[in-house]
Amino acid sequence: MEGHQIADIRVLSLPLRTRFRGLTSRELIVFRGAKRYAEFSPFVEYEDQEASQWLRAAMEFANEDLPELKREWVGVNATLPAVNGSEIDSVLETFPGFRTVKIKIAEHPESLSEDLARVRQVAKTHADAKIRLDANGGLSVSQSLQLIEELAEIRLEYFEQPVRTIAELKELREQIANKNLGTKIAADESIRKAEDPLLVAREKAADIAIIKVQPLGGIQSASNIAKQSGLDVVVSSALESSLGLAQGLYLAASFDELPYDNGLWTQNLLADDIVKEPLRVEDARIKVTVPELDEKKLDQYRAPKEREEFWLQRIQRCLRLLES
Repeated sequence: MEGHQIADIRVLSLPLRTRFRGLTSRELIVFRGAKRYAEFSPFVEYEDQEASQWLRAAMEFANEDLPELKREWVGVNATLPAVNGSEIDSVLETFPGFRTVKIKIAEHPESLSEDLARVRQVAKTHADAKIRLDANGGLSVSQSLQLIEELAEIRLEYFEQPVRTIAELKELREQIANKNLGTKIAADESIRKAEDPLLVAREKAADIAIIKVQPLGGIQSASNIAKQSGLDVVVSSALESSLGLAQGLYLAASFDELPYDNGLWTQNLLADDIVKEPLRVEDARIKVTVPELDEKKLDQYRAPKEREEFWLQRIQRCLRLLES
């Protein structure tokens, strides 16, 4: 990416409030480009080819102009990890005034009864909240249908990536229609991990596109994919710091239509952050801004030496992939 700068690289490790995707801390890089700082934070297990798209996104954000905003505030949802029932209230208390909650399920597919209990507890305690589920592709078609039918008393806003493949999404969506269940299907991994991110839309395998800036290579690329899909869009995050979330906020604020609350309120899942002032949240909306980094926090959460070496080598490999 000719002309793009990467300077002042910091490798960080931020603690999480509660275990999320099996993690207790979030490792990431921040660096300075020609215009601003950006975050590079692919998950550790991702291969370099996939991670290089995350770097492309960070380099674009750090070095290029930001899109024109259509709104100053973006509506956002609470996120509930797959926690025990006793932890639900304490997690949701960190999302004051939420209107919508995304509940993570299927971390252990054999424990669907625990997932059902978690969803029902939230629905009972927060009767006015919209509820959406996210299985990260962890269920089968039959398990997904069973869960939807078991929760018939709860009007799910949508079910995000219940199954792994586009073929399974399409089959599930057809069976939902045949049974007149009325549950919408959202695609996440089937967009951001696909060789062709528009295939899920062409196959009519989803109602909603979950769009994440870093995995899709930047704001411009993500915006193009969202618009070409023709689907309703929810902009979501990848468990980023407030700096990383700014990319998603600018993308969401650039769309003419934004019919759903967006998954960009995830900084609350971190035990601390790396910015001087937290992202401003009012009435379950976040103000669109690029927060200023806090040098003290950057020093406090500097990753151990061996992890620094891992990430510095990783960013060099990803750069070579982008240059080639």
